Amino acid sequence: MRRSKSIETLLPVLYLKGISTGDFSEALAALLGKDAAGLSASAIGRLKDGWQDEHAAWARRDLAAKRYVYVWADGIHLEARLEDEKQCILVLIGATSEGRKELVGFTDGARESAADWRDLLLDLKRRGLAIAPELVIADGALGFWKAAGEVWPKTREQRCWVHKTANVLAKLPVSQQPKAKRALQEIWMAETKAEAETAFDTFMESYEVKYEKAAQCLARDRDALLAFYDFPAEHWKHLRTTNPIESTFATVRHRTIRSKGCLSNKTALAMVFKLVESAQRSWRRLDGHALLPKLILGVKFADGLEVVPKNTDAQPNVAAA
Repeated sequence: MRRSKSIETLLPVLYLKGISTGDFSEALAALLGKDAAGLSASAIGRLKDGWQDEHAAWARRDLAAKRYVYVWADGIHLEARLEDEKQCILVLIGATSEGRKELVGFTDGARESAADWRDLLLDLKRRGLAIAPELVIADGALGFWKAAGEVWPKTREQRCWVHKTANVLAKLPVSQQPKAKRALQEIWMAETKAEAETAFDTFMESYEVKYEKAAQCLARDRDALLAFYDFPAEHWKHLRTTNPIESTFATVRHRTIRSKGCLSNKTALAMVFKLVESAQRSWRRLDGHALLPKLILGVKFADGLEVVPKNTDAQPNVAAA
C-alpha cells in the first residue's frame, strides 16, 4: 500500500500541507493501520531525500535529443509558505513531435522576473535543447516574454485567451461583463482569421470610447492573440490557453495551505515535482498530433489548413522531348 500510486501522491500533499516528518506516522495511521511498518520519521526523511535526489537528477538531465513544437509557460503560486521571497514556481510544459506533453522546465522564481525566466531558458539550452519551439503560449503579463524574445527570438508568441478575457473583463463594470465576454468569444471562436479580425474591430468600436482601459488591454496583444490561426485547426483548443499547466497545477494549488512553518524551496520543489510526475502519466496526447512533423518541416498553415504551394512554373515533359 505504501508503494501504490495513491500513497506516493498523498505523501507530498501532506508534506505541502505542513505536516512535519515526525507527524507522518500519526497522520497515516488511519489509512495504513497503526502497525504499518516503514512510516517512522527516519523512513519518511529518507523518502523525502530520495525525492529531492530524483528532482535534482531530473533538473540535470540531458536534453540534446529533445524537440518541442509547442511550449506553454506560466508562473504558479503555492499557498504553502516558502523560506524566502521566491514563492512562485516557473513552469514550462512542452509538446513533442509525437504530441506528448512533458514537463520541460521547473524551478522557483518571481513570476514577473525576466531574469529568472531567462536563467531557466538558458539552463535548458545549456543542457542541449538547441532547437527553439515553433510557438509559445503564456499569459501576457509574464516577464517570460522578454526572456523568450532573447533566448528564442524566432519563436512565435500566443497569448492565453483565458487570462486575457479575465483581464479585460476586470476593467469593465459588472453590468457590461456578460455582453463583453460573448463579444470576446466571438473573436477567438471565429472560424477564420479574417472573421476574428472583424470581431476584434467590432469589440474595439463598441468599448474603446467609454471603456478605454479594457479596449487597450485587448488591443496591445492583438497579433499575439491571433497567432494560433497560423497553426493546424486540430491544435487550436490546445494553443489558445495555458490550460495544460493550469489544470495540472490546480490540484497542487488547492491541496496546499499556508502552513505555520516554512518549507525550504528545495523541499517544496521536490514535493511538487513528485505530484506533477504522477499527473504526467495521465496526460493525453494533442489532437491532430500527426500534423506536428509538418510544422517541424516548415509546412505553412493558414486558418488552420495546410497551405499547398502553387506550381507556377510548368515543367517540360522530358519523356516527350
